[in-house]
Amino acid sequence: MCGIAGIIGDNQSKEHLEKMLRIQSHRGPDFTGRFFDGEKVAIGHNRLSIIDLREVSNQPFYSDDKRFILVFNGEIYNYLELKQELEKDFHFHTTSDTEVLLKAYQKWGKDCLSRFNGMFSFAIWDTLKQKLFAARDRFGVKPFYYYQKGEKLIFSSEIPALFETNIKKSPSEKVWASFFAKGTYGFPNETFWKEIHQLPGGHYLEFENGNLNVTKWYSFVDRVNELIGTSKENEEEYIDSLLRDSIRLRFRADVPVGFNLSGGLDSSTLLGLVSHEYPNTDSIQAFTFYTGDDRYDELPWVNQMISRTSFPLNKCLLTAEEIPELTSEMSAIQLEPFGGIPTLAYAKVFKEARLKGVIVLLDGQGADESWAGYDYYFNHSDSLVQGVKSSPVKPDTLAPQFRNFTDRQSFDLPFEDKLLNLQYRDLFYTKIPRALRFNDRVSMASSTELREPFLDYRLVEYAFSRPESFKRKGGVQKYILRQVANKYLGDSITLAPKRPLQTPQREWLGSELKDWAGDRISELAHNSAWFEKGKMMQYWDNYLKGDNNNSFYIWQWINAAEILK
Repeated sequence: MCGIAGIIGDNQSKEHLEKMLRIQSHRGPDFTGRFFDGEKVAIGHNRLSIIDLREVSNQPFYSDDKRFILVFNGEIYNYLELKQELEKDFHFHTTSDTEVLLKAYQKWGKDCLSRFNGMFSFAIWDTLKQKLFAARDRFGVKPFYYYQKGEKLIFSSEIPALFETNIKKSPSEKVWASFFAKGTYGFPNETFWKEIHQLPGGHYLEFENGNLNVTKWYSFVDRVNELIGTSKENEEEYIDSLLRDSIRLRFRADVPVGFNLSGGLDSSTLLGLVSHEYPNTDSIQAFTFYTGDDRYDELPWVNQMISRTSFPLNKCLLTAEEIPELTSEMSAIQLEPFGGIPTLAYAKVFKEARLKGVIVLLDGQGADESWAGYDYYFNHSDSLVQGVKSSPVKPDTLAPQFRNFTDRQSFDLPFEDKLLNLQYRDLFYTKIPRALRFNDRVSMASSTELREPFLDYRLVEYAFSRPESFKRKGGVQKYILRQVANKYLGDSITLAPKRPLQTPQREWLGSELKDWAGDRISELAHNSAWFEKGKMMQYWDNYLKGDNNNSFYIWQWINAAEILK
């Protein structure tokens, strides 16, 4: 839902704000609003109407006394419950979660954040104190990027918008070098560009008189430690109730809601839960992608599952011929590396949903990290790239001077248990942050909203805090989740193995797309001082000759060539 943008500081430019709003207009095509406070403040909003579609809920949104000005991206899922509490003190003019958010801030200040169950990124300008308050949800589902220099702060929902304000576009050698050498995507406060920062999930920002302070408001570790050692009388029933409540909350919308479907456990569980909560309906549509390659497509599983319901299934075909144009389009929106051809296939799902009039989609993101669903949690591998036998990266292709920029990054180890520390890494540093970025951009590129029921903080905290026997039993991973899912799906689905979402990327890059891929790689090799050109081209030649066990590093180079051109 939506895009936000703002410029705080002397001599702010209305022209720059307009450019920012224009370049991220795909995030909110329904209305574009602006607020100006003299020559110091320019704040804007691109609205994708989801709840209370009326003009009265457009943004920027003003408090009754006009002191506070809000721009908000996301959804507060429990807004109806909060509204009941706030009605004791406030009169409401809309039925939106936007008004609930602002009045919650007026009543509780920054403490309102812990009361929200949702995904959000918002900024509130206090016209009295001349102060900006901005915050991001617990796991960073919704983005907040910013640039600060002296007494000026510029923020937006997407990085390209920031570069519309004459900020110098300089790559961060540390982040890029670490990406090529290790496959990492930077820390939660970093981006691939110098001086462009992101507000980490679970943090808020205050900017006043040129002073910037970033503060952590969500302590996941403390929450989990409070839960470790506790238990519910019936664990399965409790998890089941949390899952069903999470689904119900995320179906709150005044526009059509659908869901994404693949052949895995998480997606299957989502299907079962939606079918249970909303039975005998054909108004909720399902979407899946396929490539026409039986080695990777999950249509047999998907068809088997959907046949048990009345939900229409939309099948979105991705072909090799589409990849060059889609890569160029997505690189321009992301302006940071993204997850290869599977991400492009996923993007087609949202495009199809928008064409069918479905504005909100649910998917199964987040279950593997909280339920320990990845194999490497138990096979003593620390690799961040699954399903490959050879090294997914080729650091020896980097020029020595550039390779020295590689960050010797280490992650927090807040727990005594190694498994919990691996899960914590993936939740806050690696898999979830990058997946949420990929998914936010691909959904919003088509002016649709993605919601992740498995990332309901109540569910994540509780599942994460359970002992290993809760997550794996008899060699079966996500054991209790499978037991719950069995109520809705049956053993044939819940016992299905873990399968990464895949496409024929490895084959396409070496055959149908080899000329396009080769041009991109050659372009990067010859135009960048970051690489040993000979080694890089030798790897590509070997790939074409059959040394193609994995294509991660090939995609890295192609993606970088598109972004850095």
